[in-house]
Amino acid sequence: MNIDSILNVFQGIQTFAASPLSANLARIGLILLGLLLMYLGRKGILEPLLMIPMGLGMATINASVLFFDPLGLHGGLGTLFVEAQAGAGLSKVASAGDLMYILGIDWLQPIYTFTFSNGLIACFVFMGIGSLLDVGFLMARPFLSMFLALWAEFGTIFTLPIARFFGYSVKQSAAISMVGGADGPMVLFTSLKLAPELFVPIAVVAYLYLGLTYGGYPYLIRSLVPKKLRAIPMDPPKNKNFTEGQKMAFAAVCCVVLCLLFPVAAPLIFSLFFGVVIRESGIKPFQELLSGPILYISTMFLGLMLGVLCEANTILDPKVLPLLLLGILSLLLSGIGGLIGGYLAWFFSKGKVNPVIGIAGVSCVPTTAKVAQKIVHHDNPQAMVMPYALGANISGVITTAIIAGIFCTLIK
Repeated sequence: MNIDSILNVFQGIQTFAASPLSANLARIGLILLGLLLMYLGRKGILEPLLMIPMGLGMATINASVLFFDPLGLHGGLGTLFVEAQAGAGLSKVASAGDLMYILGIDWLQPIYTFTFSNGLIACFVFMGIGSLLDVGFLMARPFLSMFLALWAEFGTIFTLPIARFFGYSVKQSAAISMVGGADGPMVLFTSLKLAPELFVPIAVVAYLYLGLTYGGYPYLIRSLVPKKLRAIPMDPPKNKNFTEGQKMAFAAVCCVVLCLLFPVAAPLIFSLFFGVVIRESGIKPFQELLSGPILYISTMFLGLMLGVLCEANTILDPKVLPLLLLGILSLLLSGIGGLIGGYLAWFFSKGKVNPVIGIAGVSCVPTTAKVAQKIVHHDNPQAMVMPYALGANISGVITTAIIAGIFCTLIK
């Protein structure tokens, strides 16, 4: 038995010999990155619910390449996991045939086609998140919460012209800029509507960077907010005990009004407030279903799917490198904008507002609120800013949905 016979048995190894050096280096780098994400998720540095399945999927997909390319899209190499380009041809008849063919081969293709590429999984995640949100934090301090959330959209707004400078179209630039909203489901939804050709890289970059906010934003806060201001204690919020009926009515009115104004984003807006309404309605079986199985199964498959979509071919696309830079820039600008809003609130309140809560306006629920409380508690163990941070956090979800609706409506 010669070496060629042995390599024919172990096709994954043989594909390295048949691929250019750049592709091989990208595959090895992504395998190592996937294992690193799993390690950081296990240690709690990154969000384990998302990073562990994403990391394993990323490492596995780049190790599982074989000589298999039924649609002739990748130069004779492929995997048995998922084909994101299936059904994207110009001919509707041929595309439908290709999609049906791949559905019978790739084991994750049904999940991608029927829940991922149409935004259904994003809606499921939003339902689960909504079932965990207490809108009472927003109702108690609506003006402060919305003020901070609007400032935290700094990256969402200003990344658009920067992306245009890099040569992306207006639609593509708007989809990329939504990464700054730090709202994963909203990024998925907007990229599907505005730039489906960049959907996969935008989704992968967005969730990869969102996982880094918990580890990265504390350094941003410490670099921009001095310890004296980070330690400012905030007065306990006034006792405003909203009834479940009032919260339910608030959620229902917000849902209807926002859907009326931005019908293009109605599926996600409805999903979020549906979860809130179920939470406040007292229907325990539904709430347990949304906050348990639906949320966790959706999150698991979301992370897994993002991982297996992160192939070397995706990273080597010339359009992806600027996207990597724009994604981190967008989140950085949003974090800075939120802290600027926090400083303005501190100034206008004559020192009663801790500027750190501005970071919670970045709508990565509840991660950025937890980051704010963690930083403040480290410098002043007696300070409690979580109720204020959660109000800004929930408002951030709403402002991101509004901006997504504006982008999808105005940019044709």
